[in-house]
Amino acid sequence: MSEPLRLQGISASAGYAEGPLFDLDQTVGSYVGKETADDEKAALETAIAIAAGRLTALIDAAEGDAADILEFQIAMLEDDALSSLAFAAIHAGQPADQAWRQALDAEIAGYDASDQDYFRARAADIRDIRDQVLRALTEAGDVQVPAGAILYGEDIAPTRFLETDWSSGGGIALKAGSTASHVAMLARSRGVPMIVGLGALPAHFAGIVLLDAEHGGIVLLPSKAEIDAFRQLSSSFTVRRDQAGTFLARPAATRTGTPVRVQVNIADPSEVDGIDIATCDGVGLMRTEFLFGKSLPDEETQYRAYRKVLEWAGDKPVTIRTVDAGGDKPVPGFTVDESNPFLGQRGIRLSLARPEVFRVQIRALLRAAVHGSLKVMFPMIAIVEEYRQAAAMFAEEQAALAARGIANKMPPLGIMVEVPSVAIVPEAFTEAAFFSIGSNDLTQYVMAAARDNAAVAHLNSVRHPAVLRLIAAVTAFGEREKIPVSLCGDAGGDPASIPSLLEAGLRDLSVAPAQLAMAKAAIADVSV
Repeated sequence: MSEPLRLQGISASAGYAEGPLFDLDQTVGSYVGKETADDEKAALETAIAIAAGRLTALIDAAEGDAADILEFQIAMLEDDALSSLAFAAIHAGQPADQAWRQALDAEIAGYDASDQDYFRARAADIRDIRDQVLRALTEAGDVQVPAGAILYGEDIAPTRFLETDWSSGGGIALKAGSTASHVAMLARSRGVPMIVGLGALPAHFAGIVLLDAEHGGIVLLPSKAEIDAFRQLSSSFTVRRDQAGTFLARPAATRTGTPVRVQVNIADPSEVDGIDIATCDGVGLMRTEFLFGKSLPDEETQYRAYRKVLEWAGDKPVTIRTVDAGGDKPVPGFTVDESNPFLGQRGIRLSLARPEVFRVQIRALLRAAVHGSLKVMFPMIAIVEEYRQAAAMFAEEQAALAARGIANKMPPLGIMVEVPSVAIVPEAFTEAAFFSIGSNDLTQYVMAAARDNAAVAHLNSVRHPAVLRLIAAVTAFGEREKIPVSLCGDAGGDPASIPSLLEAGLRDLSVAPAQLAMAKAAIADVSV
C-alpha cells in the first residue's frame, strides 16, 4: 500500500498529533495455571488487590474527573457481585485468568449491546478493570508506548490514558469509542487530540500517521505534500489556541464591539476550584447528576454542593439544572428501564413522577439560594403544565421552609429549550423566567440523529438550517417578550459553530471551562 489512506471519524477532543501508531489491543504476557482451585482463587484475589492498589496510587496524582473515575473503578473491583461469577467458575475448574475474563466479558457485552450511549461508553471502564486484573495475573511487563505515539485500538482504558506521558505529544485514534466516554472528557480537559468511530485500519499497519482531531480525520502513509499541509493546519491551530489565551481575562465581544456573555458549564463543584470567576460571566449550566450516584443524595449533601458554587460565583449568576436523569444518564433506584429512554421518562418528567426525590432537591436549592445569585432550570420540558407543576412544588416547599423558620429564597425558574415542541411554540412558555437552549438534545431530536453515532454524525449538526431556524426563532421571541435566552450545549464552545449562533441572535453562551478562551477568541472574530 503506497497511496495515502484517509479515514474519517468523530472529533472527541480537538487538536493535532503526528507520530507512530501504537496498538492498544496487543496482548502481553501469559498466565501460568495453579495446581488447585484454592490456589487459583488466591491468585485472583491477589491480582484484584494489586489492581486496586495501582488505581489507588493513580488517585494520588489525579483530581476532578480523573479521581472520580478511579474511585468508581476501585468501588467496582471491591464489589463482590463483579467477582462472584469468576470465583464460581474457578470452583468449577477454570483457571483464574479465564474465569475472570469470562465473567467480565459477559458484563462488557451487556454494556456494548445497550441502545444507550451512556452504557456503551461505560464499557470502557469495565474493560479497564478486566485488563488491570489480567495484567496483575500475568505478572508481565507492559509494552512501553513510544513518545508522541498515536494510541489506536477498539477503545482506551482510563488508566491507560492516565498512565501515559502526554508531555511529548501524541493522540488517540479509536475504532469505536464515544465522545461521551470518561477518556474523552479527560482528553478534552488535558488538550490531548482524540478521534472516535474510525473503524478498522489495514491489518499490520506500521508507520507515521497524521491525526487531525479538529476535523475528525486521520491519514496513513501520508505524502510529503500532505505532511506539509498537515503541519500548517497544526501550526495554525496552535497559534489560535495560544492567541485565545489573551482573550481569557477580557469581556467577550464581537469584532464590531457587540458584547456577548460567556458563562461556564460545570458537572461537579470541584471544577470551580480551577476557574477564575473573573474570566467568565457566571455558570450557565451546573449539572446535578453527579450527586445521584449509587444512592439518592440527602438534602444536606445537595445544599453544601450548591452553596459551594454560589459562594465561589459571588454576585454572578449560577444556573443549576434540576436532575436530568434518564436517557443516557441512568440512576440506580431512580430511573426506569425503558425500550426508548431518550423518548421516555427522563428529566422533569421523572422528577414529577418521583416527587419524594424531587422535593429534597427543591428544598436544598431554596436554602442554597440565599448564598448567591441562583437561577434554576427544568430539563426536558415539553408542555407548559410540566413547568407549572414544578413551579408549584417550589412554592409549596418554600412555604414549608418559611413555616419552620429556615432561611431560603425563591430563585428565578426557567426551562431548557431542547424539545422541539418548546422551540416551535415558545409563546406557550411565557411564564418561565428564562430560556436556556440545550443544543445537544435539540439537534438530536430535530435531526433524528444521535450525536455519538459515527454512522449518522454528518446529520447531527447545530449548523443545519432547521436547527438554526429554531434557535433564531426562540432568541427573537425572547427578545420581543423580554425573556433572557442563552445556550448551554456543546455548540456554544465550538469555534466553528459560534458565528452561526451569533448570527441567529444569541448573545449568551455557556461553554466547558477548557473551551472558554477559544470561545472568546472565536466571538472576537465575528462581525455582527
